[in-house]
Amino acid sequence: MNATLRNILIIALIALAVVALPGGGLAASGLLAAISLAFLAAIAWFAFRLYKENNLTLWSLTTAHRALLYGATAVAFMTLTATRRLWDSGVGEVAWFGLLALSVLAVIHVWRESRHYSI
Repeated sequence: MNATLRNILIIALIALAVVALPGGGLAASGLLAAISLAFLAAIAWFAFRLYKENNLTLWSLTTAHRALLYGATAVAFMTLTATRRLWDSGVGEVAWFGLLALSVLAVIHVWRESRHYSI
């Protein structure tokens, strides 16, 4: 049997189980929640490793630049956390894009200033 056909059949059987079995939707929701938590844990682990590997670089920044970097990270995190609520209205969508754009611009600014040597 072709590998692609086999994979399609497996996905179809899983979809059938979710629809036909009692509590299948609840099990699918639980599985999705577990996968989401694992993804968030992986992001947190990556952020921790990134922080530990660049600890000296972060402490070599000025206090203002470090505050801007941490503030931009916090704003981006809170914006991504509130995505569902912000996308409920048109103004929220504009705010979502604006907050993420400002966060990215702040991180880029801190990165460029960290590479600029001034006396």
